[in-house]
Amino acid sequence: MPALNPYLASMPSGYLFREVAQRIAAYEQKNKDQHVLSLGIGDVTRPLPKVAGRAMADAALEMCTPEGFRGYSPDFGYPFLIDAIIKNLYEVRGVKLRQEEVFVSDGAKTDTSGLQELLSGEARIAVMDPVYPVYIDTNAMAGRAGEYRNGLWSQIEYLPCTAENGFAPLMPNHYVDALYLCFPNNPTGAALSRKELQRYVDWALQNGSLIIYDAAYSAFIHSPDIPHSIYECEGAKACAIECGSFSKLAGFTGVRCGYTVVPKELLGGTLNDMWRRRLSAKHNGVSYPVQRAAEAVLTAAGKAECMENIAYYMNNARIIREGLKDAGLTVYGGMDAPYVWMRTPRNMSGWDFFDLLLERAQVAGTPGEGFGPSGAGYFRLTAFGSLENTCEAVRRIKALL
Repeated sequence: MPALNPYLASMPSGYLFREVAQRIAAYEQKNKDQHVLSLGIGDVTRPLPKVAGRAMADAALEMCTPEGFRGYSPDFGYPFLIDAIIKNLYEVRGVKLRQEEVFVSDGAKTDTSGLQELLSGEARIAVMDPVYPVYIDTNAMAGRAGEYRNGLWSQIEYLPCTAENGFAPLMPNHYVDALYLCFPNNPTGAALSRKELQRYVDWALQNGSLIIYDAAYSAFIHSPDIPHSIYECEGAKACAIECGSFSKLAGFTGVRCGYTVVPKELLGGTLNDMWRRRLSAKHNGVSYPVQRAAEAVLTAAGKAECMENIAYYMNNARIIREGLKDAGLTVYGGMDAPYVWMRTPRNMSGWDFFDLLLERAQVAGTPGEGFGPSGAGYFRLTAFGSLENTCEAVRRIKALL
């Protein structure tokens, strides 16, 4: 028998969003006359921007010609897309990057899960709690999380994000090699001001720690004091790696394209070199048509179409937030993020509330417990549904409560 990865083999079974999907599917199988309105999994529903579709189609047809055919794409991304990312997502915010610091990938999930490979097996990590499960799961698979006991990994430092601290984590109380931050946050919908985010950068610089920053939802920010990139903070290029995505910005959840910035200032370029070497060994790049589509997203016409879709989703968030408040619930988020985070009624657990909504209202969300211990008693709803389904789901929740 082959020697197996003991860390992966011993992990708790089930991935949060798969569990949610399976429960919905099981309910619909038993109740074929009922249609569940899902505000649980954060998948987009609006069509791709037309300019992206045209660019993708044109690039595909281009590859059908001898002169336009391309094989493997560059491991780190085509220069035309890297330049567009730098110009349209960073330079406009006063952040200067070099082409060799930006790496194109198939999404932020791929990169946030892979960046832990830059760390040794003994590295200690800290995570926000509640947290996007991928950060913890991939470190656990690498043997860095310790033992799983009572819903916690013994060697991971959990930084509670609760209503009492404004959903901003306290600083780690001892040295950690890496700190995962996600803002605007999934799942709480919280966003930090530039001054608040600067505190974490200053802490990382003082302690020699690495920040892995997930900025996948930065396109939803509209408040002027909320930074879109951690590199808007002074000194961040010396302590932070940032991941971004076209999934929510442009509806690329089914197309797959993202990017990661690894500045040369990090450890004198060592992490940039290591990430480059890892990608060379493990990554065959993102297809040419997809990268042309992503480039088109960053044109004036593409950005305008994206903003229309984002405004649509944020209107859904407003409807959810205001509707739940009208029902007497305590609600957070939904202002600079497409997620609404609510306290469950009557001190119910998140999973009990999930079952209640599913059985009595045919509405699905995501239990807070699935995101970590500090998610207990909370529930996440997403704004990525259609307007009609969002309005109907809120109506059903209000009627139930």
